[in-house]
Amino acid sequence: MGIINWKELLYPYEQAVEELLLKFRSLEKECRRLGMYSPIDSVSGRLKRPASILDKAGKKQIPPDKIEEKIEDIAGIRILCQFVEDIEKVVQIVRTRADMRVVEERDYITNTKPSGYRSYHMIIRYPLNTALGYKEIFAEIQIRTNAMNFWATAEHSLRYKYSGNIPQHLQERLTNCAEAAFRLDQEMTTIREEITNAQILNEIRDNLTANILDNIQNLYFVAKLEDMDEINKEFVEVWNSEDVDALRAFNDKLNVLAEMYRV
Repeated sequence: MGIINWKELLYPYEQAVEELLLKFRSLEKECRRLGMYSPIDSVSGRLKRPASILDKAGKKQIPPDKIEEKIEDIAGIRILCQFVEDIEKVVQIVRTRADMRVVEERDYITNTKPSGYRSYHMIIRYPLNTALGYKEIFAEIQIRTNAMNFWATAEHSLRYKYSGNIPQHLQERLTNCAEAAFRLDQEMTTIREEITNAQILNEIRDNLTANILDNIQNLYFVAKLEDMDEINKEFVEVWNSEDVDALRAFNDKLNVLAEMYRV
């Protein structure tokens, strides 16, 4: 293979990973701040290493000048979901975004691999404005549940250890584990409503608490000391009651008080 300037080749992909992480993490954060359920539980990213790129290029007989054109997963992000149904919601989000273009989809959930691997892969063309000008690159988005990811991470480690040739007895156990992980996903779906309601309630409680603590901190500078003692006592009582409605009423009271002092 010819000499490759890896720094120049990989920098746009590194930039793409950073931008994609920011965009999808911002989407997840926006849902939570608005009190909405987010189908995105977490997002991570990775850049393929030169050794892995060369290995893949060698196996597929891809010449150096065709690496960017033929290898689609140099840049990649992984979106984890709590429930199987969330995967389709994330897929729809990706499909409808104007800042990326889907060029291929691979459904390894409906069409599970013989090993037991389950995940939904999307290959996108992602536009970049770099120091060297405008550029479009390939990137891969993997979407799977936390249970699927736990299995896939373990399987990947074993595949690396055994250089891709996992012993048959171990492969059979891995396949059984994959089925168990999928049954767990299905079982979690049956109690989805309870789980999501509890999570939204916790998010509301955390947001109310943060606002209350901000108000209390600001009121210390303007309110009387004895008033602040009463406010702190009331806050402890409301907090310990674990009553969200009482916490909301206390927050409204502090908002009015803060407005009176023009905090």
